[in-house]
Amino acid sequence: MKKHRYLVNVVSLSLDAEKCVGCGTCMQVCPREVFAIEGGKAAILDRDACMECGACALNCPVEALSVDAGVGCAYAIIVGALLRRDPSCGCCGGE
Repeated sequence: MKKHRYLVNVVSLSLDAEKCVGCGTCMQVCPREVFAIEGGKAAILDRDACMECGACALNCPVEALSVDAGVGCAYAIIVGALLRRDPSCGCCGGE
């Protein structure tokens, strides 16, 4: 099964490996399986699969993750679905 990509090489997700304690919370809360634990620390496996929901950054106990949640296509798609409207990001057929 091919994984969905919103936009390639534009995701705002970043990881500060120095801060990471390897708790695995990011893996538990990420709906897109973006993370894995490698060598006792979180690693970004598939950055372009990130939909910028912000769950990882909000739940990271040491603030090792950052993402501009609420920007771009993912946010527009989620809000559109919740409000039963077309996405309003401007690039996915919405306005």
